[in-house]
Amino acid sequence: MGKMKVNMILNGKPVSVEVKPYARLLDVIREEIGLTGTKEGCGIGECGACTVIVDGQTVNSCLVLAASMEGKNITTIEGIAENDKLHPIQEAFINKNAIQCGFCTPGFVLSAKALLDVNPEPTRDEIKEAISGNLCRCTGYEQIIEAIQDASKKMSRK
Repeated sequence: MGKMKVNMILNGKPVSVEVKPYARLLDVIREEIGLTGTKEGCGIGECGACTVIVDGQTVNSCLVLAASMEGKNITTIEGIAENDKLHPIQEAFINKNAIQCGFCTPGFVLSAKALLDVNPEPTRDEIKEAISGNLCRCTGYEQIIEAIQDASKKMSRK
């Protein structure tokens, strides 16, 4: 089967990539484009390690065909820092010790970003709901929730 051209906006920049019709977005991001912050954990949409934001919504990139991304706006973990300055959510994860092995962190950070973009002052329950598609084996969830609450406070002051 031949390849097809897909044009998308990736981390704010236009990208055109040739993909096989059955290529997963996860594989294209990692292998074709070379952005390795998006991780493959389970490969079946259960763990959230591969979370990216597509047109404002979180998606498990292991479940999405790259060919379906024509014209879409995609954000990966590499796309949220500005001018080499960490995003406030990333800073909060560091400050609240919400990172241990770090494998799940990009997915949690992007889930938090998608939440805070539409709800800058979420309740604890809203945060828990927003990260419910992400699994962590190391930190437990308390530090992650605290980091998102902290980021929310700092971002709402700006």
